[in-house]
Amino acid sequence: MKAIRVHRHGGPEVLVYEDVDVARPGPGEVRIRNRAIGLNFVDTYFRTGAYAPPALPFTPGNEGAGEVAEVGAGVEGFAPGDRVAYVGTLGAYAEERIVPAHLLLRLPDAIGFETGAAMMLKGLTAQFLLRRTVRVGPGHTVLMHAAAGGVGLILTQWAKHLGAIVIGTVGSPEKAELARRNGCDHVIEYRREDFAARVREITGGEGCDVVYDGVGRATFPASLDCLRPFGTFVSFGAASGPIEPFDIMLLMQKGSLFATWQLLFQHLAKREDVLAMGEDLFRVVSSGAVTVPVHARLPLAEAAEAHRRLEARQTTGATVLLP
Repeated sequence: MKAIRVHRHGGPEVLVYEDVDVARPGPGEVRIRNRAIGLNFVDTYFRTGAYAPPALPFTPGNEGAGEVAEVGAGVEGFAPGDRVAYVGTLGAYAEERIVPAHLLLRLPDAIGFETGAAMMLKGLTAQFLLRRTVRVGPGHTVLMHAAAGGVGLILTQWAKHLGAIVIGTVGSPEKAELARRNGCDHVIEYRREDFAARVREITGGEGCDVVYDGVGRATFPASLDCLRPFGTFVSFGAASGPIEPFDIMLLMQKGSLFATWQLLFQHLAKREDVLAMGEDLFRVVSSGAVTVPVHARLPLAEAAEAHRRLEARQTTGATVLLP
């Protein structure tokens, strides 16, 4: 079968499309025939070596959707031909791959493969951010950085569905319009506006209950100035680079704030949580409360071009790779 392999860390050019063998599924595992594969910024971290893969060479990618091709010993509830979606460890950039049954979910008939592939990592991230990290609801004001990105669009729609007032930051007028169409009550173009000052203006000086930040270095510590006393700063990515170490006393000085960085896979450690979080995500998508816009589709062989566009901030919504 064909897969993308990384033999050395570097730029998009290190993504090599080549023939590889696929193993038989072991106990508790399922072999999936991918129909669509999700693209995420975290994929670039593994490619560059910012995040260390278990070994070189490796196949990138953490989410996809397709059909069950074969089940391993002890696997119950799945059979060849079942439509499924998954978020998992590295290995999604391939025509076929092995996935632990623990992380596999049946894909509802109402959700297509491309949407399923685009929503698992991003959608389950949104679920734990909005329902488990801070339980957002009516009366909350939230700030969403990169509101027109893949995670941002899901977060924005879902937060609005939950009754929150949503402020989003974006990098261009085109992205501002996209964010508004997807539920942002207020949009700030961070390249021409001081986003912290605008948040204070929008909230009448009170600040937000929570800031969701997948940007990192470029938005910190100004994000802390967007929070009301006892508000929560939630970091979940570092698209602009990691946040530099800071004195924890800063949280007291900015209003006795809470700050957290949580990992999706720790939320998915128990099978019952995988099922509950997946059910919550599938429910809001199937109902139409949250849509997962797939704005670009590229052949798997063009994964390098997909990474170039992603790192150049030329993407909005989700991009999928098609085997």
